[in-house]
Amino acid sequence: MTESSSNRPVRVRFAPSPTGMLHIGGARTAIYNWAFARAMGGTFVLRIEDTDPERSTDENTRIILLAMKWLGLDWDEGPEIGGEFGPYFQMQRTDTYAEALERLKASGNAYPCFCTKEELDAKREIAEKTEGGYAGYDRTCRDLDPAEAARRIEAGEPHVWRLKVPDNRGVIEFTDAVYGPMSFPADVMDDMILVRTDGTPTYNFAVVCDDANMQISHVIRGDDHLSNTPRQILIYEALEFEVPMFAHLSMILGADGKKLSKRHGATSVEEYCERGYLPDALVNFLALLGWSLDGETTIIPREVLTREFSLERVTKKDAVFDETKLDWMNGVYIREMSPNEWFKASLPWLFRAGATLEDIEARPEWYLALYPLVAERLVRLDETADKLAYLFWGADVTLDEKSVSKVLTKEGARAEEALRGCRAVLADETIPWECEPLQEACRALTETLDMKAKLVFQPLRVAVCGNMVSPPLFESIELLNRDDVLARIDKTIAEVFGG
Repeated sequence: MTESSSNRPVRVRFAPSPTGMLHIGGARTAIYNWAFARAMGGTFVLRIEDTDPERSTDENTRIILLAMKWLGLDWDEGPEIGGEFGPYFQMQRTDTYAEALERLKASGNAYPCFCTKEELDAKREIAEKTEGGYAGYDRTCRDLDPAEAARRIEAGEPHVWRLKVPDNRGVIEFTDAVYGPMSFPADVMDDMILVRTDGTPTYNFAVVCDDANMQISHVIRGDDHLSNTPRQILIYEALEFEVPMFAHLSMILGADGKKLSKRHGATSVEEYCERGYLPDALVNFLALLGWSLDGETTIIPREVLTREFSLERVTKKDAVFDETKLDWMNGVYIREMSPNEWFKASLPWLFRAGATLEDIEARPEWYLALYPLVAERLVRLDETADKLAYLFWGADVTLDEKSVSKVLTKEGARAEEALRGCRAVLADETIPWECEPLQEACRALTETLDMKAKLVFQPLRVAVCGNMVSPPLFESIELLNRDDVLARIDKTIAEVFGG
C-alpha cells in the first residue's frame, strides 16, 4: 500500500535549499507533499536545507517562505511556526549530525579517510585510462589500524568520514510509490563520504538524519534524487532507523521535450505571481503535471485536491509544461472570482493603469464595477493595466494608429459624421448617463444617419477608448465623466479630421 509505509502517522516534508527563488519543479513537489498530508490527515513539514553558506541567505529563505504563502501551502511545522521536531534549518541541527556520526563510529559503520583530493583525482585519472572507468573510492583507508587512525586524527591530519558499506549487503531493494519495485546492487555502492574535512555533513547524510529524527514517513521528491535513494537506505540501515516510503516524481519538460529551464520562459513561482497568475490556478495546473483526479477533470479546487490526492494516481511519465493550458486555466479562475477578490488581486496593475489610493478610497464601488468589463477578456491579471488604462485618461485620449486607419480614415467610412452625431447624443443631458439609455440613443442615431450600427459604434469606441478592441463600449462610457467623453471625441475629431 503506497499511502502508508507502515502504521506510522503520515509525516511528509518539503526541504528547499534557499539558494534562489522557488522553482516551478520545487513548487510541484511542495504541492504534492502538502496535498498528500492533507488528504491523509498527516503533517506537512517545511525544512530549510541551508548548508550552502555562500548561496543560502536569509533573503532567499524569505523569498521561499513568501512563495509558499502565496501558493497557499500552509505548513504544520517549520520556520515561523516551530514544532516539536525542530529546529527546521539544517545549520541549526549540526549537533544531530555529530551524534549520528558517533553512533556510526561506535557500531563500526563509519571510518576516517585520510586520502587527499589530489590523491583521489590521480587514482580516478589512472582508472579511467587503464581500467575502463572509475569504479569509485578504492577503500584505501577502510581497514586502517584503529590505533593508527586515532593517532593521525589526534595529530590534526585532515580527514573525512566514510560509510562502511557492508560486504555482504546484497541487492538494495525498495518499492517506490510511483516507480514500483526498485533494486540496486550494493557491490557498486561507494563508501560514500558522510562528513567532510571541515566537519560539515554531506547531503545524503544530513537528509537521512533529518528525515529520521523528524519521523518522516514518506519522502516525496523529484526523480533526480532516485539515484540517492539506495545510498540513503544504506545510511538508514547503518543507523538502525526505519526506512520511509519513497515516491519519486517525474521531470517537468518544456514544450520542446527538454527539461524546463530559463530558455522556456518564467521558471519560478515569483515570476508567475508577477505576471498575474492566480495562486489557485497555478496550484491546480502544477498538481496536474503528473497526477490526475480521474483522467478527465481539469479544474480542481484545492479543497478537492486536498481531499482526493493520492500517490496511486501519480504517473511516472514526464510531464509537459503547457503555458497555453495554464493561461486558459487562469482565465477560468479569474472568471470565478468575485469583483472584490479581483479588485484586491489586481491592485498592482490598477495602480499601473493610473489608479491612486485617494481615488480608490473616494469611490470604491467604481473600482468594483471594472471587473465585469474585463472578466471575460483576461488571461492574466497583468493584462489589466493595458485593458483598463483608457478609463484613467481623463479628458485625454491616446489613439492607436492601426485603429485610426482601419476605422476613422478608411475611405467611405463616414467616421467624422458618426462621431459628430454621437457627440450630440452624448451631450444631451436629458438622457440618463447609464449604459442602456446611452446605447439606445446612439443606436437610434444609426437610423437617422442611415448607417450600420458598426459604422457608428466603432468610431465612437476609438475616440473614447483609443482603439477598436476595448472592453464593452457603453459600459465603459457609463463609468467615465460626461465632459471627459465629450472632450475625447472633440480631440479625436480635431486630430484626425482637423476640425
